[in-house]
Amino acid sequence: MSEPGTVYLVGAGPGDPGLITVTGRQRLKEADVIVYDRLVSDALLKEARPDAELLFVGKVAGESHDQEAINRLLVERAREGKRVVRLKGGDPFVFGRGGEEAEALREAGIAFEIVPGVTSAVAVAA
Repeated sequence: MSEPGTVYLVGAGPGDPGLITVTGRQRLKEADVIVYDRLVSDALLKEARPDAELLFVGKVAGESHDQEAINRLLVERAREGKRVVRLKGGDPFVFGRGGEEAEALREAGIAFEIVPGVTSAVAVAA
């Protein structure tokens, strides 16, 4: 069994791919697995490594991914020794479920890092 990987809870910013943080972009480029929602810009996903696994878990009309299933996915991929980026629109903790994801990772003994993002609530004034 390999050493567990790390999960990075990364805020993608308010939609404009230029508004992700430098650290967020770096984590995205290093990721083995990217778990993303519908608010993430396609332009950001194009910055992923060509061999990165991209997993959409966003909500679309009439359909929604279960938060517990997302939590299990993050834990499973990290247990495979992978660097996992959970890429969320805005900030992982403002209107997001980052707290629940961080708690699930902590309970599973998985290392994680929080990379804040600019939330649309702050960016709208710009």
